[in-house]
Parts: sequence; C-alpha cells; structure tokens
Amino acid sequence: MKKLSFLKPIFNFIAIGLLITTLSRIFLFFLFKERVVETPNFWYIFPIGLRMDLILLCYLSFLPAVLITFLPNKWLKFTNNFLVIYSFLFLFLILFVELATPDFVKQYDTRPNKIFLDYLIYPKEVVGMLLKSYLTSIIVTFLILGVVLYFAFKKGKKYFHTTSAEYKFKLILFPLVAFLLFFGARSSLTSKRPINASNAVFSTDQLTNTLGLNSFYTVAFAAYSIKNEGNTKMYGKMDEAEAIARVKKYMIAGPNDFTDAEIPFLHVQQPDTILKKPYNLVIFLQESLGAEYVGILGGKPLTPEFDKLSKEGLLFTNLYCTGTRSVRGIEAVVTGFLPSPSESVVKLGNSQQGFFTLAAALKQKGYDTSFIYGGMANFDNMASFFNGNGFEDIVDQEDFESDGNKYAFKGTWGYSDEDLVTKANNYFKAKGDKSFFSLMFSTSNHEPFEYPAGRIKPYDAKPATVNNAMKYADFSIGKFFEMAKKEPYFKNTVFIVIADHNTRTYGKNLVPINKFHIPALIIGPGVQKGASYDKLASQIDIPPTLLSYLGLPFETPMVGRNLNKLDPKIQGRAIMQFNDINAFRVENQVVIMQPNLKPLQFEIKNDTTLIPVKLNEELAKDALAHVITAGNLYKENKYKLRKASK
Repeated sequence: MKKLSFLKPIFNFIAIGLLITTLSRIFLFFLFKERVVETPNFWYIFPIGLRMDLILLCYLSFLPAVLITFLPNKWLKFTNNFLVIYSFLFLFLILFVELATPDFVKQYDTRPNKIFLDYLIYPKEVVGMLLKSYLTSIIVTFLILGVVLYFAFKKGKKYFHTTSAEYKFKLILFPLVAFLLFFGARSSLTSKRPINASNAVFSTDQLTNTLGLNSFYTVAFAAYSIKNEGNTKMYGKMDEAEAIARVKKYMIAGPNDFTDAEIPFLHVQQPDTILKKPYNLVIFLQESLGAEYVGILGGKPLTPEFDKLSKEGLLFTNLYCTGTRSVRGIEAVVTGFLPSPSESVVKLGNSQQGFFTLAAALKQKGYDTSFIYGGMANFDNMASFFNGNGFEDIVDQEDFESDGNKYAFKGTWGYSDEDLVTKANNYFKAKGDKSFFSLMFSTSNHEPFEYPAGRIKPYDAKPATVNNAMKYADFSIGKFFEMAKKEPYFKNTVFIVIADHNTRTYGKNLVPINKFHIPALIIGPGVQKGASYDKLASQIDIPPTLLSYLGLPFETPMVGRNLNKLDPKIQGRAIMQFNDINAFRVENQVVIMQPNLKPLQFEIKNDTTLIPVKLNEELAKDALAHVITAGNLYKENKYKLRKASK
C-alpha cells in the first residue's frame, strides 16, 4: 500500500467529494421526505446518486492522475501546488452548489439548472432578492464555506500532496488507474453511450429523480447546453411583436381564439364533436422511414403492410419533417414546436420541465400517458425530457428484460420492433376503459440494421441493409395493427404511423428537400378511410390535427395547423432545419437562410431541383419570423400550458 501512496490525492478527492454529495442528498431526502416517500422505490435515489457522483468525480480526477503519473519527481513541488488548488477549487464548487440546492429546490422544484446560471447575468437584482428572502441561508452558507477554506489552508498538504515514487512503477500502473477512472466516468463497459441524467429517471416525480443527481452535474450540464441553444441573430433581427404577428398569419386560429397575452400562441382548438368518452391516442414513431422507401408514396416496394393499411385511414402524401435527427422528429410530433438553429428542445436545459407536449395536454384531461421504446430511454435525453413534461410512464429496454416474457430479438439498439409492438399491445390492453395516450418509438431501422430472421422476404441479398430493415419495420407495423384490431381498445383509439425523419440526409442543394419527405397515416374512429391529404404540410401540423379527432376541446400553444380545418385555398407550407440552415417553404417556393448571409429563394422542381429566383422580401421576413419566434418562445419560457386549476 505504501507504494500506492502517490495516488492518495485522487483517493481523498473522490472520498471527500462523495462525502459532500451523499450528505447533501441525505439532507435533501429528509427535507423533502414527505413528498419523496410517496414515490415507489424512492430509495433508488441513493444508489443512483452514488453512481452519478462517481461519474462526476472520476471525470474530474483524470487530469490529476495524468500529472501525478507523467510529471517527474523534480516537478513534485509544482504538482503538489496544482493538486491542492485543483482539488479544493472543485470540492469548493461542489459544496457551494449543494449548499444552494435546498432553497433552489423550494423555489423551482428541481436541482439548480440553467436558471441558476441565468441569475449570474443579473447580480444586482438577484443579490437584492437573496438578501431579502434567503438571508439566513446565505449566512449559513458563508459560515460553512469559511470553515472549509480554513481547513483548506490548514490541511491541504496532508490530503492532496502526492509523494515521490519510482517513475517506471507509475507508468506501469497508469493503464489500470486510467481504466478505473474511465470505467467510473462512463459507469458502463457495455453501453455504447455514456450514462447521463436520463439514467437517474426512475419515477414520475421530477424532483425525486433529480435527487439522484448532484447539483454540480446539473449546473455543468446546463452550462454545456448553452452552446446548443443557437443564436437566431445570425439570420437577422426582427422585433418580437412583428415576428409573432407574422407567425400567426400562417395559423388557423383567429384573433378571438387566443387566450393569454403572456403565452402568445395559446389558443383554444375545438373538435368537430364533443365526445362523452374521448378517444385514446397512439403515435407510432418510425425510425428513419423516409417516403423514398414507401411504395404507396412512389418509393421502393418495401412497405406492403403500410400500403395496405393506407386504405383504412388518412394518408399524408406531401408531408415534410422538420429535421434530420430523432429528437427533432420527437420535438415536432410530440410538442409541435418550431425547428430552430438550436438543438431540439428534447436536449436543451430550459425545456426539461413545464414545456408543452401532447402528453401534458392530455394528462390535464385525465389521460394516462406513456412512452414505450425497445431501447434505452436515456438516449438523446428522451427519458429526462418526457418525465418532466407530462409522460407518466416510461417503458424501455429494462422493462422488457424484467417482465419475464420471451421476446423475439434484442439488437444493438434494443429490442426489435416486433417486440415493441407486442409489449405495447399488452400495455394498452391492460388500460381497460381508462383513456390513454402513448408514444411508441421503433428501433430496428437503424444501423447496424439488425432484426430477427425468417420474418421477411429480403429485398437485398445481404441481410443487414437499410432496405431489409425497412421491410422488417413495415412487417412490425402490420403485426401491431393485426394484434390491436383484436382488442377492445382498438375501436376507441386514434393511431398514427409517422416517421421521425428520413435516413441519412444528403444532396447537392443547400437543403436536400427530397430527403425531408416522410409518410404519415392516421387510422381510427372519425378518420375517413382510403383518403389522402395531398397539400404540402409540415410535421408540426400533425399534433394539432391529431387533437382534432379526440372529441375534446384543447388549449394549446402550437403554431401548427389543424389540417382538417385548413381552407383548401390557403397555401401549404413546410419548415425544415438542416444543420445550421433553415428552409421555409410555401408551395413550390422556398426561402433558405444561412448564418450571417442574405437569404436566398428558389423555385422547387420535383423536390430535387432548386432554381434560383428573385427574393420575395415579405416571404423572407416570414421565414425569419419563424426562426426568431422559436428562439424567443424557448428562451422566455412561453411555450407552455397554463397551470390546471385545482
């Protein structure tokens, strides 16, 4: 053990860090015990917390480990000075944020996040508020931090000085140390994705879930997310009021439908018929199912089941997705939010709570809400976003593994689509007469294109191809409806099968518009069979259209159109975001905006040929207004529902 004494600073750093975060978590547990203990398996916050704390501390320990190993003994004084400053700096920050956490939680019902960082922008106002409202907490915090600083000066050398060691021995040992820190930081050797905040989600109580994190992590994540939040000014400037007015021009809602000046787009959407028993809603989101793979839309003959089902509902033949990633598709279909230069709101820090979703709207109406996925729901931060925004039940790979049932196939991305639809059908049957909303998300149509053998007649000779995966995804769609039609819930449910986006998006144009063309099919009571909607439409038009079938009035902030109410004389429009380029299309005209450049306009021929035309300044302003509005709604927290009255 004496030989390993040179690693003492790392051991002590991790141990003290764990002591701070664990004591803080215990304190928070008792502070909010009355609420936390109502959550099933609330004790999960402690093992989850230990895991998340180790991730953070192992990341922070890697640099000291490198310096201790590779700097020669003659640099020992420099190394020790660095270790003391580095260790106490981060431990001090960890302690400071944990001390600030109780009052922050009381105010915002979650651990410190981007709002915590926003306070730093307004020090005068914030300091005044803190002194008036949290003076006792401030005094206690400074007393504790003062004691810590005293011990830092007195005991720093004892805990964070390394010792001389044979250079060769340190080099030999370093791979093991690096491996342990790497393992601790990733917290898994089998997962392809590092553990993130979504892994702390185990309940429907957002506060309880966040207690499994630590506040340094949540603040650091919020800071990291800022870079993804985009800068709409790089496309141009526009007054907020003008931007709102221009966006409203493209909506169906009239001036008297808007209900709250503080939430500029909040409006009432009435159904054709009020139903005593409203219909359920199921969204079956298909991974990468572009129109080019759908036979009924003129694509490859890979979707016989979808093509057959199209005779039973309303087929959208001219629908365009808003982006090229699953989270962008989720954003459009589940929230109806405008695409922007930012990351999808699924991943952004300021939308993890209180952001509008269909689940939130339907939950207010008494629906059970769920997300069902064959993979790990922590991917792309989905679980965290859904859990904080109306989804009561998150069913993912771990639930498949623990339910004792036999499933057909588990691949790289999780359980197959066939298993997903089986799980979902059983889940829906168990709801009985209870109204429900569910988002199902497929996985099989994704590289490396794995699926169970013997289900399809391959399109390509090589099994693992996108074409064969498309055929298998289509097979699973057919299987789902085959099972659902045998169940009582079927006749009282509106279903939609829709793609999140196309496969790899590429093309010679600034925006490869043909790669944004996707299928959608609505089946259910009140839906005209064998019909098609052929007008140009956007993915953001789908959620308001779906609500129109359910038999209830809804108040929503969605700017998309209820296509069932759209006057045929009104021009169709679609909005697409491709990397940092935004396209705003009205019929066959498209305005394309690039960062810090004048917008360009093109006439579209067959989706693949863009012919430059003179810029219509008004259309360009409308395009800019949608980008500006998306940024403003997010930053100002104005894309939400009013709180339900108790």
